[in-house]
Amino acid sequence: MSSQSIETSGDTVEEAIAKGLAELGGVSPTDVIVEVLEEPSRGMFGLGARPARVRLQMFRSAAAAPAARPAPVDESLAEIHEDEGVTLLEDMIEITDDAALDEDVRVSKVVLSELLERMGVRRAEIIVRRSTVDKESEVNPWLLDITGPNLNMLIGRRGETLNALQYITRLIASRELQHRANIVVDAAGYKAKRSRMLHDLAIRMADQAVRSKRVVTLEPMPPYERRIVHMALRSREDVQTKSVGEGAARKVTIVPKQ
Repeated sequence: MSSQSIETSGDTVEEAIAKGLAELGGVSPTDVIVEVLEEPSRGMFGLGARPARVRLQMFRSAAAAPAARPAPVDESLAEIHEDEGVTLLEDMIEITDDAALDEDVRVSKVVLSELLERMGVRRAEIIVRRSTVDKESEVNPWLLDITGPNLNMLIGRRGETLNALQYITRLIASRELQHRANIVVDAAGYKAKRSRMLHDLAIRMADQAVRSKRVVTLEPMPPYERRIVHMALRSREDVQTKSVGEGAARKVTIVPKQ
């Protein structure tokens, strides 16, 4: 198989991706396009279980790739690193000047518009936003916020449909751009509101963990939401966060420091 693209498997999607990054020489998640080929299945009574399978495609040739870097020891740190811009959603302002848009957001907006058209969503408008904080940061994403009537179908249960729409938009745009498209897709401000709610929840639960001197375990969350919790608490010296569990049952624990 070409060194530009490899397929790996693991008990979870995250484990399969980690294996792939290691096989590519310890490159960063930002250096590859990740395509989930098959979700893991435990089967019934342990029979017919299938591992997760993913394909990782390098944006650059191996010769042009950066020097190998060791993988993080703590998976929680990897979750933070993968999408650090997520907590800035609430600070974003609308960008109305097309000249201020870079190629990433222009291509991603076209891709998203075509996807919405194919989904039969024709009365929606895509508003481009970006954070007012540290605009030059490489981890500061563009936000494509879909507005219009009856957008619940785009959000889905706990944002699952919206996350899938973002994944597909990023995948297509990244292949067109030949580098990772640094964009977030939202609808009716759902992610911005949920990020603030999760941030506030993390602070409250951390205070509770410190007062009770006990570990607090949050409900299972997708990777995007776990990163919000990790980032909300990473500067605190009285607690540390860890992700535990597998697949859809993966959750964040808040551990008070002794």
